[in-house]
Amino acid sequence: MARIVACIVLIYLSACCNILSADENDNNVSDEIQKPPYKSPNPVGYAYLAEDFDNEEKLKTTWILSEAKKNDIDDDIAKYDGIWSVEELKRHAEKGDLGLVLKSQARHAAISTMLDKPFYFEDKPLIVQYEVNFQEGQDCGGAYLKLLTLDEESGDLKQFHDKTPYTIMFGPDKCGNDHTLHFIFRHKNPLNGTITEKHCKKSKDRLENYFTDKIPHLYTLIVRPDNSYEIKVDNKVLNSGSLLDDFVPPVNPPLEIEDPDDKQPEDWDDREKIPDPLAEKPEDWDEDAPAQIVDEEDVMPEGWLEDEPPMIPNPDAIKPEDWDVEMDGEWEPEEIPNPKCADAPGCGPYKQRMKKNPRYKGKWLAPLVNNPDYKGKWKPKLIHNPDYYNDEHPFRMQPIMAVGFELWSMSPDIYFDNMIITDDEEVARKWAADTFEVRRDKITEETKTIFQRIVSFTAANPWVWGVYVLVIALLVTLLLYCCCFNKEDPSDLKEEDFTGKTPLGISDDIGKVEDENESANPADQGVAIEEVEDTEKETGTDEIIESDKDTLIGGEGPRRRKPNK
Repeated sequence: MARIVACIVLIYLSACCNILSADENDNNVSDEIQKPPYKSPNPVGYAYLAEDFDNEEKLKTTWILSEAKKNDIDDDIAKYDGIWSVEELKRHAEKGDLGLVLKSQARHAAISTMLDKPFYFEDKPLIVQYEVNFQEGQDCGGAYLKLLTLDEESGDLKQFHDKTPYTIMFGPDKCGNDHTLHFIFRHKNPLNGTITEKHCKKSKDRLENYFTDKIPHLYTLIVRPDNSYEIKVDNKVLNSGSLLDDFVPPVNPPLEIEDPDDKQPEDWDDREKIPDPLAEKPEDWDEDAPAQIVDEEDVMPEGWLEDEPPMIPNPDAIKPEDWDVEMDGEWEPEEIPNPKCADAPGCGPYKQRMKKNPRYKGKWLAPLVNNPDYKGKWKPKLIHNPDYYNDEHPFRMQPIMAVGFELWSMSPDIYFDNMIITDDEEVARKWAADTFEVRRDKITEETKTIFQRIVSFTAANPWVWGVYVLVIALLVTLLLYCCCFNKEDPSDLKEEDFTGKTPLGISDDIGKVEDENESANPADQGVAIEEVEDTEKETGTDEIIESDKDTLIGGEGPRRRKPNK
């Protein structure tokens, strides 16, 4: 029965494999027939920049490598000499689908391009979206981009460096165990024109997988005219809030500040508790009593060797031949534990152990009572903040003219693709659907497990449920048969079922003799009895008792034997 069940299971598994193989072949044929070759996407509306990185020749003219140097660092690492390349993904690549790749590691790299026209923060939102794939993971470094500020001095992209003014910095970054998704905007003080970086609060979601799973992820930033913002990864909102409330330092300074010239008065008493001036030290309080005293009841253990030192000079030590007394001093052999002390409880002068001094109380201190002159904790008085301003529209940032990557990374082959900058959320959504979503569906299909393939095939072919039901029914039927119908109940056995069976202790030969005697002549039955007796002797059994002989001759009832002597 077990073999039948095993065969059914093997047949079922073979059918599943054939289903998966057929499904894969059908998909391959379907892909060849129905799926068109990769085609670079086009935005469905206006975009200030829509870059798919598929045209390598175009990139050579539109993306500019930086020739600048960083300040205040060694010349050998100051250059932006990191290597950029345009190539396919290492895994799950599609022919013709290229991306911008930072190849080098532990080197500064900078590259940028101009927008089709500057973006002004007025009455439309800003949407920045691009893909990042840490193809070799990330040990330390970033993959963020910078939206460069419209500025006459920074118009030359060949001089793009870390001090180039930017309006927004956005993207992933890792340093040690700190995994960050940056959103920083530079705010201009409306009073004095100074620039301050505002950092958004950190997301509560875990970001580690985005740096380690080696698949593309879509990063989206949306900043709206109502001062709200959203940060998405793979179209999932990880962070959101207000430009006014969720940045450090805050956009608007406090209305009042502490007076820097205010000083605490000399007679200001900020002690909430003071020692009780009426308390007196008790006469029996001994401040000079030691904390511990010698335990006079402690006695030296028996066998203690007071005259033996714990350590003795090593008798086997030899003075080095090159020992110079003038340079090295008098030579003395090193000390070793005294072997005489090995079996003794101790050696050398015995010192009694110490115990707590019952008279010890320590330094006397008066108990604390409420201070009648307590005035509370002193704080400087508040004055109007001379630097106060109220910017109700931090969205109105400095306009942007270009976008660039200014990076340093300890891991190579960081892949960037499908960047779009627009003022229409629907344009960005459709761009992601035509690029990122298609790619992720392809990766999901290629990485499906056998179970997932079976589930997908079943969902696409409902008739397979009939196969599952049939197999389950067969297995249940076999199980019921094995449990319920393959066992005999002794109560159902009839008396005839025991007919012809040899009783315990009687050989088959005797059974045969018994059968023969039933049909033999009476004259021959005595001979049969003698033959049986001979047989019993040969087999080591005693003679058959008289009643049993009668049974052989024609009687009924079971045969009995005498016990062996």
